[in-house]
Amino acid sequence: MARLFHLAGLLAISALALPVLEVTRDDTVVTRSCRIVIPPGTVIADANTNGVLHVAADRITLEFAPGSELRGAPPGTPWDTLRGIGVRIEGRRHVTIRGARVHGFFNGLVATRADGLRIEGGDFSDNYRQRLRSTPQAEDGADWLFPHHNDTVKWRDQYGGAVCVEESRRVTIRGVRVRRGQNGILLDRVTDSQVYDNDCSFLSGWGLALWRSSRNVISRNAFDFCVRGHVEGVYNRGQDSAGILCFEQSSDNVFVENSATHGGDGFFGFAGREALGELWLEAERERLRRETGRPDVDEWIRVPPAVARDFSARGCNRNVLIGNDFSYAPAHGIELTFSEGNVFARNRLVENAICGIWGGYSSDTLIAENLIEGNGGMAYGLERGGINMEHAAGNRILANTFRNNKCAVHLWWDNDAALLRSPGVAGNYRGVTGNVIAGNTFIVDAGHPFTNLRPGEKLIVLQLRDDGTNNVRDNVYAANTVRLELTNAVEFAVKAGTEPRLEGAMPRYHLPRVKALGQTRPVGARPHLRGRDKIVMDEWGPWDHESPLVRAVGTAAGERAWEVFGVRALRAELRGERDGLELTRAPGPTDRSEILRLRAAPGVRPFEVALFGDNFQQVLRGTLLATTWEVVFFSWKTGPDPRQDPAGWHRLADGSAAVHVRVGALDFNYGWGGPRDLGLGEAVAQHGPGGDHFGMIARTRLTLPAGRWRFRTLSDDGVRVQVNGRPVIENWTWHGPTRDEGFFEHPAAGEVEVTVEHFEIDGYAVLQLDVEPAG
Repeated sequence: MARLFHLAGLLAISALALPVLEVTRDDTVVTRSCRIVIPPGTVIADANTNGVLHVAADRITLEFAPGSELRGAPPGTPWDTLRGIGVRIEGRRHVTIRGARVHGFFNGLVATRADGLRIEGGDFSDNYRQRLRSTPQAEDGADWLFPHHNDTVKWRDQYGGAVCVEESRRVTIRGVRVRRGQNGILLDRVTDSQVYDNDCSFLSGWGLALWRSSRNVISRNAFDFCVRGHVEGVYNRGQDSAGILCFEQSSDNVFVENSATHGGDGFFGFAGREALGELWLEAERERLRRETGRPDVDEWIRVPPAVARDFSARGCNRNVLIGNDFSYAPAHGIELTFSEGNVFARNRLVENAICGIWGGYSSDTLIAENLIEGNGGMAYGLERGGINMEHAAGNRILANTFRNNKCAVHLWWDNDAALLRSPGVAGNYRGVTGNVIAGNTFIVDAGHPFTNLRPGEKLIVLQLRDDGTNNVRDNVYAANTVRLELTNAVEFAVKAGTEPRLEGAMPRYHLPRVKALGQTRPVGARPHLRGRDKIVMDEWGPWDHESPLVRAVGTAAGERAWEVFGVRALRAELRGERDGLELTRAPGPTDRSEILRLRAAPGVRPFEVALFGDNFQQVLRGTLLATTWEVVFFSWKTGPDPRQDPAGWHRLADGSAAVHVRVGALDFNYGWGGPRDLGLGEAVAQHGPGGDHFGMIARTRLTLPAGRWRFRTLSDDGVRVQVNGRPVIENWTWHGPTRDEGFFEHPAAGEVEVTVEHFEIDGYAVLQLDVEPAG
């Protein structure tokens, strides 16, 4: 103990001995070790976006004094308007940044070619994050992240990051905290480095992202609630957010004892476009087009054996994921595709919405001693349950515990002829062969909400699909009472209540010996936040379950509602014109939440609601539209395509198969269903169209005050809005969830007729309309 006090004293003396540098202006250059002091309340904008604080010497230490904050914009500035870089390091070695507090920038810290960099402690919260357009009612496709092109469009320039390190070796990042941002730590071509004891949680993108980064140790970090694109029970997309992102030939990394729960994926790994050979394919197509003069040349593409061998060694390979918690993801606990030789061991994979592990085109993966429980609760398609692997070979699934998954293990094959043209796929492809499933324990608890099994009912334990040509073979099945006899079987099931037993010899395996770095224990540190229902999103990202949060939760006929979380002593009052408006309050879904509901009499009524609480204040503004819509639903599955014959499509609304209904608001979150699933009455439920190839036409008449009015839609697919016969919005195309707006100039107060037309082709569908004063 005396030695510890002596060491602490030496560190304090060393800190006091550093010369002081007061930072008050942009482009401050640092050439020697110093203590950074920034006067309280100072805001320094990065006017030229190249950094406020520039480190311009090797082997120096910058230590931030207590209370000093490098801030690029005033508190309260919208996060999506933040610009510039706080700290910039370029071409400098063995720099130490200690205790930095950097806020209000697009990127907190950017270091390039900074071998030996050390970032110790500090807070990089409140830097850039995107304003999300998805709502509790519907997803907006504009919110998807696209991490596949970091070589040409850098993540830090496109999406921002709290700490961004590029082209560096032997880097150490420890003790960093990030909140209220989009991305935490971005590593681009970083090798032989250590990242531990950091907490980058409750972000709207990635907690940690690696690009072409190998031989790193990632240990005992919290990357929880790095998520977007999820509303429990409504949609679960993830939108390529993740606790840990591992892309484009990031290999030989060790991920040990990290907590990455509630991420879009817990761990999202992908070999990369170059690794698959997509760049080679693009060049080959261009060559063949020049030689043949034809636009479609795929049938002539042949991958030379030497090219296939070259690409076969690429991917995100030989990574070790051991002792981590990858649970409660809207998509997958672990997704690692087109890669080989990886190890997933002793991880916790619980209640991920689609599946615990997705390993398409993976090979020679060891999946051992994991807890894989309750996965597949919001699954769709062929991916659902515990382990899902398409076109996978040589994988060993050993000694895992499977409990109450929709399907414990699902291996399958399908026709991916186009993908098999890619040299990175062709070079590794062995079909669906040599997979071993042995020594696992499959548990089914009758009455579990995912299974709801009764005696005699079955839960799918293994599902093996192929084309009937013996692509599934050489497996050893264990811990079941039923043998698989046909190699092209569709289902392999066990009955509830049967006793498992081992059949066949248990293959030997050895787990890599890894040592965790750091002093924290993030796995299991947030037990009160278990479950996907704890993912609560607003327009900026996930709620941290501590700060106040207000989010809109729906519209109805002349009604708007909000959930208010984490506000003590909440007060709410109407301001401005109150005639025809009624504000009510009710308890919310948790003990720290309330529901506010604002109702309006018929008409179009702007509103303003002021909210107050302990250390909290917010104003809600908008417009309520209370009217009655005459709506007709109809199928065009066998009729004219609305894009090619709008008039013919329109005539279907007058046919005998069309269904008419009156509604108070155009707020149709169809999801993957159709009008039948919206609860619009018996006629629609019984006779309305299904989820694909349906149309809707809605009309209403309403009185608008004079002025300029904005009409907004969220649609998937085509939408058209007319006011008094004049087009206001026209997006008559096949598209994902998309927002459009148009304007109507009303010269004098009076009644107008509004017509909204919408068509759906297939897949996900949504239609929403809002009207508000343009001012």
